[in-house]
Amino acid sequence: MLTNLTNITPEDAEETIQSVSGFFSNLNLQKIITIVLLFLGCMVTMKIILKLVDRAFIRLEMEKSLHTFIHAALRVILWLLTLCIVLDYMGVPMTSLVAMLGVLGLAVSLAIQGTLSNLAGGIQILVSKPFKAGDYVEAGGVGGTVKEVGLAYTKLATVDNKVISVPNGQISGEKITNYSSAERRRVDLVFGVSYDNDPQQVIACIKSVVGAHPKALFTPEPFVRMSALKDSAIEYTLRVWCATPDYWDLYFDLLEQIKAAFDQKGIEIPYNQLDVRIVEKKESVS
Repeated sequence: MLTNLTNITPEDAEETIQSVSGFFSNLNLQKIITIVLLFLGCMVTMKIILKLVDRAFIRLEMEKSLHTFIHAALRVILWLLTLCIVLDYMGVPMTSLVAMLGVLGLAVSLAIQGTLSNLAGGIQILVSKPFKAGDYVEAGGVGGTVKEVGLAYTKLATVDNKVISVPNGQISGEKITNYSSAERRRVDLVFGVSYDNDPQQVIACIKSVVGAHPKALFTPEPFVRMSALKDSAIEYTLRVWCATPDYWDLYFDLLEQIKAAFDQKGIEIPYNQLDVRIVEKKESVS
């Protein structure tokens, strides 16, 4: 492919120069008017095509960034077609022109290979829409709220108010986790309680705290069950649904309120400890 594009012989270049020189040597008013009319016709056609494409994008509710990029790319392509039409009328061989444009395009693409990768990733993100501005996501190894989805970079605001620009090529090639796309999320908590406490009392205590919280949802019903028998504690798993914006409020509230309820009910949360016993060795009497 590269050999075909770069196979421009001196004869081809000389033929092109002679064709252009011959055209200008025979230039007259009729040819000038024809070139002007040809150029104006291409310009009018270009504007009509761009307006039709813009209307179609508006009806499809396409992302603004993608709309702008496609509009600019289409404009460049139409200008190149206009140039080819005018040069073809002037007698410039199209094979030589296309070959030169191919070499130029290849050189540019190799020079900006990384940028093109990010650009392709940006188009993929804008078309597939795995997230939008305002969503909290983990993408490209970074977690944060999406501030802006651009063609080359996506800006994420972290919880400590740092804005990180992540290359779209990196995002599109990795797993994307969107925590805001669904209307509801589930809070999962695990509590370790002493073997000395009655399991039914522990479950009832957890349920009472969940039932009193205004941000907890009860469809589906909250799940509270004994889930594991550990070395020094029995684990109880709590699963309760809430609206996505209320996730962290409910998460931290339940941790604090269930711990307070355990203390009030005398329910013990064991912790790792080491008991050391010192045994005195008595000397034998001979």
